[in-house]
Amino acid sequence: MVFDNRVTEMLGVDIPIVQAPMGYIARSQLASSVSNAGALGIIETSSGRLEEVRDEIAKMRELTDKPFGVNIAQAFVRDPGIVDFVIEQGVRFVTTSAGNPQQYTKVLKDAGLTVFHVVPTLRAALKAVDAGVDGLVVEGSEGGGFKNHQDVSTMVLLPLIRSRTEVPIIAAGGICDGSTMAAAFALGAEGVQMGTRMVSALESPVHENWKNAIVESAETGTVLLKPEGQPALRALRTDRTTRLEKGEGNPMQELGAGVRDLYFGGDLEAGVALTGQVAGRIDAVKPVAQIIEETVEQFRQTVSCLAASSGAG
Repeated sequence: MVFDNRVTEMLGVDIPIVQAPMGYIARSQLASSVSNAGALGIIETSSGRLEEVRDEIAKMRELTDKPFGVNIAQAFVRDPGIVDFVIEQGVRFVTTSAGNPQQYTKVLKDAGLTVFHVVPTLRAALKAVDAGVDGLVVEGSEGGGFKNHQDVSTMVLLPLIRSRTEVPIIAAGGICDGSTMAAAFALGAEGVQMGTRMVSALESPVHENWKNAIVESAETGTVLLKPEGQPALRALRTDRTTRLEKGEGNPMQELGAGVRDLYFGGDLEAGVALTGQVAGRIDAVKPVAQIIEETVEQFRQTVSCLAASSGAG
């Protein structure tokens, strides 16, 4: 199936699927597999380890000759030189998130980069458009990771923002296959972002225990933590996150404290495993290329079935 829309044109890809910029996870091993499959891999900066990120970008150029992007998570990368750092890497696409879109959009665009800003509300979307972004990543509260306290689902948020803006939209939150991708397109998106689906992929660098926990998860197997004065977090439900849900402890502190042991050591109680509700729909660990191929085929079948059932040509 050939995609030809504003997202594929702006990103320079064949398939308008973007891999989410998960901290410590969205690095060359995973991102290059996504780009090589015809979609867009993203390198994270939210870990704050910019020297490691620089090395990962260099590895990307060894592992793929396809386009890839970088994310700037403004609230978590406090280095004032982050924009210069990203520009120096020679990438052409960047997503900005967790901050004011007015802070970096102009300088990034003046340097020739395409900029999409991640938004959780209509107000944030309108602010980003006013700041001059090229497009939006519209992220519903189903998704894993950092969330707005006033959570709104993708089904509500995406068509609302589409009705009030003209820029291209990449939909995020609750998307893991072709049927959910088709639903996002029906609601106004021209691309989709996958996070939890990519965390569970064969090439994902996280420990098998986390991948298996996603595969075994029920649709109710995540929790939205809402610490006062801090970002909300959607994470896998464990004994630890259930305790945090009750107000026993600081989710942000515990998120950072156990990264290595959880992500790469497989101890799911060592920290907070950021995971979306769509874990309840993922039933196997698969290679990235297979995930993307199956997504595109199911998207095609879904669109064809809808056209046939509606009597359209």
